[in-house]
Amino acid sequence: MSATPIPESSIPEGWRKKVLPGFAGLIGPLWVRKEADGWAYGLQATGDHLNPAGVVHGGLLTALLDHALSAIAWEALGRRACVTVQLDTHFLAAAREGQFLEVRGRVLRATSSLVFMQGELSVADSVVATGTAVLKALGSAPGAP
Repeated sequence: MSATPIPESSIPEGWRKKVLPGFAGLIGPLWVRKEADGWAYGLQATGDHLNPAGVVHGGLLTALLDHALSAIAWEALGRRACVTVQLDTHFLAAAREGQFLEVRGRVLRATSSLVFMQGELSVADSVVATGTAVLKALGSAPGAP
């Protein structure tokens, strides 16, 4: 998406680029990092991510939360694809160009077909937005009868 390439030296240590097709690839590049309690997802905010007020667009923050929470749910469901049924986003602060956005999430509850998630989007340990989501699993787990 970004017309200006992001210098990889500006990405915090320990993150690796995640090349994805479709919409997720358009908003990125996205970054991923394995942590002790799960996965974190990140994005370097560029001028392409800003709204007319000059801060990162709420739609981008919501899309990043949605992607990260669905990826965490995918793992929790044994790598079963899932779709968002509901996503509630609460914006707490503005994010700005040049900042590295990080999302961490956790499974609150999982059933055979639904996953209830909670997540937090932050910049340098300062929470920018929170979200709760319900995701629905599609089909059965890979390798299941």
